[in-house]
Amino acid sequence: MDSLTQIVLGAAVGEAVLGKKVGNKAMLYGAIAGTIPDLDVAASYFTDTVTALSIHRGFTHSIVFSLLFAPVLGWLVSRYETYKDFKAWSWLFFWAFVTHPILDAHTTWGTQLFWPFDLRLAFKTIFVIDPLYTLPFLAFLILALRQKRSSKKRSFYNKTGLIVSSLYLLFTFFLKWSAFSQFEAALNNQHIDYLKIDTRPAPLNTVLWSANVETEKTFLWSNYSFFDTQPITFESYPKNHELLGDLVEKEAVQRMIAISENWYTITKKKDQLYFNDLRFGLLSMAPNSQNFVFQYKIDVDTTGNVYFTEVEKDTSDAKKLLVELWTRVKGN
Repeated sequence: MDSLTQIVLGAAVGEAVLGKKVGNKAMLYGAIAGTIPDLDVAASYFTDTVTALSIHRGFTHSIVFSLLFAPVLGWLVSRYETYKDFKAWSWLFFWAFVTHPILDAHTTWGTQLFWPFDLRLAFKTIFVIDPLYTLPFLAFLILALRQKRSSKKRSFYNKTGLIVSSLYLLFTFFLKWSAFSQFEAALNNQHIDYLKIDTRPAPLNTVLWSANVETEKTFLWSNYSFFDTQPITFESYPKNHELLGDLVEKEAVQRMIAISENWYTITKKKDQLYFNDLRFGLLSMAPNSQNFVFQYKIDVDTTGNVYFTEVEKDTSDAKKLLVELWTRVKGN
């Protein structure tokens, strides 16, 4: 999830754990702790693209990380804060750390919560920025912040924010199931033979949903709004995996395929190959768009090593997409 959401979650968790004992400092330390797992993005400045993608939401988003580093930070804070309870501070950091990846597990990228096991949890029920999750949560947190430490209203507002946000998160599973059922029914009605379906919410909402569908030679893409009145249609994207040729045997390519969970296509433009990660969809709602959210240029050096470079996104495409999304959310 976005940084603001993780700050709000961390602050609320900090308040729930230690607010009565240390007041607003519980929210402050919880907010700080809620952002620490995302420091793994710094790996992109020190290593290659594939390795950075592998590291992202890995160790720092695990239960192991929470168990190891919560006592360390708990000890540090207890050394200089007036409140000296090492165990209580460690408990605050643990819950702020561990709730971060649990929330992230509901997004498309997911998390390696059970690192070092090679298992990435990705429920794909919520977009990384969802105002319906964050804004009510933030409002209740602000209401709690305005109350005195000993006030019952402070605890009530904070708990209400945690409960409302959690209930919404649970509700997104029902919405995902409903959307999945619609896509599945459309495929069956159109007599389309498919291997698997992958569904996820469109940006900024849980009303409009997208689906990737794998067939033997192509991937199909479609979207569905709960306000739709017209049948679901599918666009076809050839896999073109054969364009990789012998490069498919290279370690970097194999790692990228694993990272994408085999949801990828290869495109070729002027003798340049591109790797398209389909899990995150497109930056355009236009028919047969090739403007993938995550597209990587494939280069090979003189020694045969393969390198991936992410294609930069055009901010104008994002602005246009917001307008298109709003139109599409209202139904077809």
